[in-house]
Amino acid sequence: MSTDLSRADGRTADSGRGAPRRSALRGRVGLRAAAPALLGYIAVRAVGVLVLVAWGARRNVGALTRLSELWDALFYQQIAEHWYAGVAPVPGPYGPYEAYAFFPGYPAAIRAVAWATPLSYSQAALAVAWLSSVVAAWGIFAVGTRIYNRKVGVLAAVLWGVLPVAVVESMAYSELMFTAFAVWAVYAAMTRSWIVAGTLSLLAGLCRPTGIAVAAAIGCAALWELVTRRGPDAPAWWRPVLGGLIAPLGFVGHVAWVGWVKGSWDGYFKVQEAWQSKFDFGRSTAHSFIRLLGRVETVWLPQVVVAVVLGVAVLLFGISVIQRQPLVVVLLSAFTLLLALGDAAYFTSRARFLLPAIGLLLPLATALSRVRTRATLLLLLAGAALGSAAYGGFLVFIYPDAP
Repeated sequence: MSTDLSRADGRTADSGRGAPRRSALRGRVGLRAAAPALLGYIAVRAVGVLVLVAWGARRNVGALTRLSELWDALFYQQIAEHWYAGVAPVPGPYGPYEAYAFFPGYPAAIRAVAWATPLSYSQAALAVAWLSSVVAAWGIFAVGTRIYNRKVGVLAAVLWGVLPVAVVESMAYSELMFTAFAVWAVYAAMTRSWIVAGTLSLLAGLCRPTGIAVAAAIGCAALWELVTRRGPDAPAWWRPVLGGLIAPLGFVGHVAWVGWVKGSWDGYFKVQEAWQSKFDFGRSTAHSFIRLLGRVETVWLPQVVVAVVLGVAVLLFGISVIQRQPLVVVLLSAFTLLLALGDAAYFTSRARFLLPAIGLLLPLATALSRVRTRATLLLLLAGAALGSAAYGGFLVFIYPDAP
């Protein structure tokens, strides 16, 4: 489904009615309008969690404990409890794993919730993550509704909850808070609220290093707004300028602070070397594909799934461009996909790197919106939810590495 130019860049065709039009659009993404999307998202994620609970019960392992303690989750909680200087480095094959590699937004939220409530740090970590996932789903609904219609918005939010790697959306990971800020930053840019967009991008940049992708998307879209702004409802020139300048400050701030602590401008990037995380323009990704296709030994299922997800993501990105999605949505997908393909980090993590690339969901959501019968649509979504839940259980209880 294509959109006309006025909808593609977030503007109205009739500039004289621009303000009422935007007000009406904002009203349609309020809590009442978003309720079907949020309830649908919560339902499919509940299926995933219940499958984990049943799986864990057979192994005498608490599913919620696993979700709150797997891999990076413990680092976030240790930072929340002791802050950075109080977390001891963990030996690794390429150097010590240090807490400074993790951005402070999510641990700070955990710390605040644990301080303000009776929850433990692990419980607070899950609470923040789960609430953030619902806020992110709300934002996905808002973006889909603004570009297409309410049905597409609902389907996009539900689809986000049944992705192959959707189990991460129930884990104590920073991706959920990051995606919530990123998606609403995109929505703010679409409604030409540039200072809000820049502020939300700053907050996203305090959650994950991939915040640079959000900042780049907001900054480039703000520059385009500055160059092409026209009409009586166009924002003052300084608003997109200020929004674009604010956008990268979260990412830049953490990198600069770690550099100051380490006594070197590239201190953060040296810390990241323990994870072999650096941008190598896709060289390691290409080698991973070659090894996957040419190896004779056992191949783990997640390696195959991630390879398929990356290939499908490239295809969906092409379709999103053909559909003429709004510039800022296309840019977020492009920069996120670029980081997922171009980073040298551990291959199986690439699928969760794509969680904020919500523009890649919209071609699937528009296709599903054409399904004629509700029973068929529910059957497809239920099947996807069960498949995602089963794969999530495999990642949590069987696969020996991080998703």
